[in-house]
Amino acid sequence: MHGDELKYMSEAYNTNWMSTVGENINVLEEKIAGLIGVKYAVALSCGTAALHLATKLAGEKLYGKPLPNAGTLAGKTVFASDCTFDASINPIAYEDGNAVFIDTEPDTWNMDPKALEKAFEIYPETRLVVVAHLYGTPGKMEEIKEICDRHGALIVEDAAESLGAKYKLNGKWVETGSLGNYNCISFNGNKIITGSSGGMFLTNSKEDADKVRKWSTQSRENAPWYQHEEIGYNYRMSNVIAGVVRGQVPYLDEHIAQKKAIYERYREGLKCLPVSMNPYDSQKSKPNFWLSCILIDKDAMCRQVRDDHKALYIPESGKSCPTEILEAIASINAEGRPIWKPMHAQPIYKNHPFITAAGSGRGQSNAYINTGDILDVGMDIFDRGLCLPSDNKMTPEEQDKIIEIIKNCFC
Repeated sequence: MHGDELKYMSEAYNTNWMSTVGENINVLEEKIAGLIGVKYAVALSCGTAALHLATKLAGEKLYGKPLPNAGTLAGKTVFASDCTFDASINPIAYEDGNAVFIDTEPDTWNMDPKALEKAFEIYPETRLVVVAHLYGTPGKMEEIKEICDRHGALIVEDAAESLGAKYKLNGKWVETGSLGNYNCISFNGNKIITGSSGGMFLTNSKEDADKVRKWSTQSRENAPWYQHEEIGYNYRMSNVIAGVVRGQVPYLDEHIAQKKAIYERYREGLKCLPVSMNPYDSQKSKPNFWLSCILIDKDAMCRQVRDDHKALYIPESGKSCPTEILEAIASINAEGRPIWKPMHAQPIYKNHPFITAAGSGRGQSNAYINTGDILDVGMDIFDRGLCLPSDNKMTPEEQDKIIEIIKNCFC
């Protein structure tokens, strides 16, 4: 926090604009739209609300308006990033769609265009793709957009983690949050700038912006009483939360620079170990470095096993694993985390299709025929990777402690 946040919150309090209308909301929408390079922004209560209304809007655009008790994607397949937080995916279920998870590529840890192409071969009727940019690193959007355009598919872009990141599209640098047909960002308490909560829907379509604004305020019709002709939601951002985000916006570049410095310090401090940092394409992207992560080399992994709730490992000299490192970090009251567990491995989605670059990712082994290594990039990253403490207020001395602890795990 920098101080401006409290000033704008106090203005909302002193002027009694504490609800879902007010100057902070109006200014914030204008500022974020200008920053991202889109025409319209709609301030919402959280990033998940933005993702839900974006997904709902895409479904209605593709398949028409449903009955009030049905989702806009009822019975339809939707391709979605596999290595992401479930907020990217759950709106598909909210709208009664069937998620098909697309495997990850190792270059950016995002949706694999080759697996996406394979998915269109298997499910050629699919017309919607939900793409997330993991940990602030843009995915391979030029390839993904070309594939979607060729198959007549729309894109919901989940840029919740990547505000301020840039991607080079057709030779021009553009902001994430402007790369899809429907775009979403988050101001959750852990994001690069925050309102403690909040999110936004971003678009170049006034019609889409107006529709989302209406849906987010319970779809009230223009009548002197409360009249509703379609389903609505209580998703609008409050003027108080907007004040916090408004105060944070001028510091976005500063926060990105702090996050990048943390990433570079980890990379330098850990270069003697059998680990690599979460990757990005420096020619095509400028991440916001929201989270710094490491991936342990395969031959440097000690034995580790996880169930749905716990993990065990066997210490081994010269080797380590995410569980050992996370426990060591926690011992000094610092917080690291496992990489997002892929959606296809989540209990709630275990019966959903999962597509790799080779085809179906389910049932890949054969008891009688050697089919080679099982392809599952997302699970491999989950097994060997972890997120490091990345708070932009972390001092170099504190980060040095983390680096030393990680080194000790490999002794």
